[in-house]
Amino acid sequence: MTERVEFDVDGVRLVGDLRLPPSAGPHPALVLTGPFTGTRDQVTGLYAARLAEAGYATLAFDHRNWGESGGAPRGHEDAQGKLHDLRAAVSLLRSRPEVDGARIGAVGICLGAGYALRFAAFDPRVKVFAGIAGAYNNPYGMRAGMSPSGYQDALASFTEVLERQDRGGGIAYLPAVAAEGEAAMPGDEPFAYYGTERGASAHWRNQVTRASIRELITLDNMTGADFLSPKPALIVHGVVDRFCSPEGAEEAYKRMDDPKRLVWLDARLHIDLYDTEPHVTQAVEAAVAFLGEHL
Repeated sequence: MTERVEFDVDGVRLVGDLRLPPSAGPHPALVLTGPFTGTRDQVTGLYAARLAEAGYATLAFDHRNWGESGGAPRGHEDAQGKLHDLRAAVSLLRSRPEVDGARIGAVGICLGAGYALRFAAFDPRVKVFAGIAGAYNNPYGMRAGMSPSGYQDALASFTEVLERQDRGGGIAYLPAVAAEGEAAMPGDEPFAYYGTERGASAHWRNQVTRASIRELITLDNMTGADFLSPKPALIVHGVVDRFCSPEGAEEAYKRMDDPKRLVWLDARLHIDLYDTEPHVTQAVEAAVAFLGEHL
């Protein structure tokens, strides 16, 4: 059973889908968060549905500024706000009689894996973490990838955008994906999912604030790996991934304490773990096995 739910956080109305298994509860529950720009009827909805079939109550929702949820500016990545959204989502789950409030996990896919990790590390209500094809952002890695001067140049360019907005200018946007030219997620692979019928959603828009990129390059979700213990952690990742590096997944895993598990899948594209078989089934099976042991 899928129920549309609405809940408020920081004065913003969020919209989600609560999926309940057909069997009698109370059920262990999972809050899900997903890719950059993604809406709840795309990747998170797919995983939420599959995990609900496995016996978990699942909540996939649109974060503030995205999809059907409120918030402004639209299409803006609010890193701290996303953590607040996850907190409120868990509060909603714990308010439901169908949910066992003592057995709640956080599951993230792509960029959401980093948020789920950081959130799980600092919220004692969350008992287990699972990340799939995760982006575990940290500014040290971003700076190393750009060079120190390149990193400072990037910060300067985004600060100019924000200063213009502070002085009354309009919100600066760029496309989320594009087959050619500038985009927040450039290249053929993101376009193959978001720019085609494959990832079509009535609630997804092909625009992102330019300031969102500053959020991503200054974000430190990797710190969650240092503070998650003693909670169990699962990382599922493709052996080849041009957008969320296997090295980042391995670093997060190494920084965690036991109990933990790292599962490598023979996926060659990042978006293979969005909707492609057998990769999605393999990821779900790994999550169900791990959650069954620890939740």
